[in-house]
Amino acid sequence: MKKIDMDQVRDYRLCLLLAEKQSNNRRFNSMDGLCLRAVKENGMMLEYIKNPTEELCIEAVRQNGLALKYVKEQTAEICLEAVKQNGKALRYVNNQLDEICIEAVRQNGYALEYVREQTEEMCLIAVKQLRGVTI
Repeated sequence: MKKIDMDQVRDYRLCLLLAEKQSNNRRFNSMDGLCLRAVKENGMMLEYIKNPTEELCIEAVRQNGLALKYVKEQTAEICLEAVKQNGKALRYVNNQLDEICIEAVRQNGYALEYVREQTEEMCLIAVKQLRGVTI
């Protein structure tokens, strides 16, 4: 008998619940508490939410930093939360402030490849992170 992946079951149930709330254009109202529940369990569900609030976006990227891909109105706070969760979310950051880039390479040294304007400090942090040295 095949083992059931509970994460997939949870995602499937969320998709079913969201499907019940569909609007004509297959997007969901961000004011619905169901959307908050959905992004807390799977940040990538942000893709299906129409006009998400900043709070919803923050919750989504806290769960999965790569959900930043679906944030249309990025703020420094949203971007910082995203790279704290997954440094490689830096690839989706529109306005790469030094603080955001440093946090990204601190979380994952390989995120350095997405830094548009690298500084010596960022490079040193990335090297230390990749060598497993505590900063």
